[in-house]
Amino acid sequence: MAKRKPEIKMRSYGVYAHWDAESKELPRFMQTATRIQAKVGIEFGFIVNIKNCKNQVLDYCIDHPGILDDRGQRREPFDGTVYVKTNDWNFYLGDTIWDPIADKIGDWVLYLELDGNVVAEKTFELCDDAPQ
Repeated sequence: MAKRKPEIKMRSYGVYAHWDAESKELPRFMQTATRIQAKVGIEFGFIVNIKNCKNQVLDYCIDHPGILDDRGQRREPFDGTVYVKTNDWNFYLGDTIWDPIADKIGDWVLYLELDGNVVAEKTFELCDDAPQ
């Protein structure tokens, strides 16, 4: 039998309610946005639905505008891998804002790769003056 082609669809993107990374539940969607007010506790990102990819490796990256470490050096983008758990799986990729806010202002590029190909990507502009 021929292998079915993967299907990846972005379900939502923007602002979400606080997310517990240990929970099996996805965060609750609040509003669609790519321009987001940089305020402590704001959760942003996207949810994708992934079909026909069970047990495949999904690479993710959150490329931030220049978050600094304790020594004042720019941190590397946040990245990693996850295994697709089922043949019809929803996955959340996102981040939240914490103090200090100054190094979080700017463009955040979030993306997912499957077999070296970008399958979902969204850029979020965090700014001081975005509407809530």
